[in-house]
Amino acid sequence: MSEPLVSIGLVTWNHAAYLPGSLGALIHVNYPATELIVVDNGSIDNSLELVAQHCPSARVIRNSENTGFCHAHNQAIAASQGTYYLALNPDIEMQPDYISNLVPVLERGHRHGTAVGKLLLLPMEKDAYRVDSAGLFIDRRRRQFLRGHGELDHGQYDAACEVFGADGAAPLYRREMLEDIKIQAQYFDELFFAHKEDVDVAWRARLFGWSTCYQPSAVAFHHRTFRPGRRGMIPEDVRLHAVKNRYYLLVKNETAAGWRRDWLPILWYDLKILVYMCLFERSSLKALAFLRRDWSKLRSWHREIARKTRVSADGILKWFRQVPEL
Repeated sequence: MSEPLVSIGLVTWNHAAYLPGSLGALIHVNYPATELIVVDNGSIDNSLELVAQHCPSARVIRNSENTGFCHAHNQAIAASQGTYYLALNPDIEMQPDYISNLVPVLERGHRHGTAVGKLLLLPMEKDAYRVDSAGLFIDRRRRQFLRGHGELDHGQYDAACEVFGADGAAPLYRREMLEDIKIQAQYFDELFFAHKEDVDVAWRARLFGWSTCYQPSAVAFHHRTFRPGRRGMIPEDVRLHAVKNRYYLLVKNETAAGWRRDWLPILWYDLKILVYMCLFERSSLKALAFLRRDWSKLRSWHREIARKTRVSADGILKWFRQVPEL
């Protein structure tokens, strides 16, 4: 029996520094049935030349400008033919068996919607790698965390398990799930542009009854540009999107039961964000203007998500972990 086709979607925007490593790793993937779709968001470096050099059979979609991570991946998904879709960051270097270790995980369960491996940070440190992500989770403030991020990898995340969701650097999605969670012809919500779109997909998929599986035998290495806890090193526009998209996540996906249980930690955390912006990051206050502009669209998404929600209140709230302190 032939293996199911995996479509690999790679979005580039002036990523020439990382593409030799990423594309070089792709060449050595041992999974026998893949297609590569590259969407270039108006790169002005030699990104496309590198794609042509390393992966001449790739299908390339050229945008004249940076249309955003979400729009570009929507283009790639629409152009893909695979049973599964791997959303691959250009700064990820997969081990040869990354895909072949993830596909069986999704094949084992019809409601397994997403599979993700162990992501390790490059470069090596102290004769070991630090964990980038072993899946992601959300606490009761609705703040997302990369599981294990920054810890030296000593095998503490070597057990396969179910997690809330997958970091967006290298998740393998079931095509059937993507079609199921699509709202208004969009898989990734293009209002997000970039950042936290992986949390949005994970949360929506959870509400619709899909699970995410973590498989540590699938390993990939990540040159993560923006790391948690280093906000001062992040460009201004990225910080703005990060704040804006937190509001969008809440308006679209929060349930009535979730709000009744967790309104206090949510509001307390957002009050601290607001104070921080007023004192130290006034440029991110523009997020409130974006929220006002997009309010009707977000509420439209919320109504559609609520209509299609299949899990009980307890079924989603169990994934939002206790906050240590307010």
